Amino acid sequence: YSSSMRSLALFLTFAVFGLASPHLNDQWEAWRAEFQKVYTNEAEAVYRRAVWENNWRMVRRHNMEAEAGNSTFTLGLNQLADMTTDEVNAKLNRLMEEDPASFDSWTSTRWDKGVEKLPESVDWRQKGLVSPVQNQGHCGSCWAFSTVGALEGQMAMKTGFLEPLSPQNLMDCSLENHGCKGGRVSKAFQYVIDNDGIDSGSYYPYEEKVGDCRYSSRGRAGYCVSFAAVPRGNEMALQAAVAKVGPVSVGINANLASFKSYKEGVYDPPDCSTETTNHAVLVVGYGTDQGLDYWIVKNSWGSKWGEQGYIRMARNKNLCAIARRPIYPIVGN
Repeated sequence: YSSSMRSLALFLTFAVFGLASPHLNDQWEAWRAEFQKVYTNEAEAVYRRAVWENNWRMVRRHNMEAEAGNSTFTLGLNQLADMTTDEVNAKLNRLMEEDPASFDSWTSTRWDKGVEKLPESVDWRQKGLVSPVQNQGHCGSCWAFSTVGALEGQMAMKTGFLEPLSPQNLMDCSLENHGCKGGRVSKAFQYVIDNDGIDSGSYYPYEEKVGDCRYSSRGRAGYCVSFAAVPRGNEMALQAAVAKVGPVSVGINANLASFKSYKEGVYDPPDCSTETTNHAVLVVGYGTDQGLDYWIVKNSWGSKWGEQGYIRMARNKNLCAIARRPIYPIVGN
């Protein structure tokens, strides 16, 4: 940065966000230390501080509403607090929509029957079908994490052993997808089918960027023979699939500022669209809390986001389009 460029950047930051608030200095430094934030120059540090303060004000406003009983969830300052919502959506939320006609051709009708006999709650974490939460970093690889999460559950159910699988394998080798620039879960499953396997996460570790395909049958820890979809927009069918099959890959609309800052509670914002999805996650169960039905959803933003890496999302209103495109793998007999 030249001095003139730095001056312009500082001017624009102050024009958009205003001057930094000295009373927040200690909180800012503590947050930076917790999340090990290092910035390349003064202009970036000033800008990130301004974005962080803007998010701090949003979190404080919302949590006051929650304390007054006007919201069922609270927000917090996680590792994304120095990013705008537009930045998070551009860098992290890169799920591509499935083709509706193709999706309907994969749809299983088996979930339309017997839903009245489902258990009141399910949590596959307690049954050893869910691996530890990971962090996709500043890479739009949510589609790969959601894919391996669903496949890990099916492999664990079949073998009795939970082996974390490799999202990096999908990033590098699923050539119909686009690495950090996004992808489709169906294309990722199709790669595993065509490749006759996927490596373990320990054999093929995550790198937060795309590299050369290095799949090896020596590291093979999972496979699938097919995949199926749950009827579009049908949360009872999704509930049945989660109860009877295991963790299910879903897309959600993660556009809202409240989503990136979610801390705890049942997420139920009033304005989350049911018409579009941009982020892939994993439904690992469901339940009810003080009369509020919810899904248990595993994210890939690290364990310091949300409830140890999870979010409970309101159920039975297709919140954030959670039932728009559910898909799960089939590993065979």
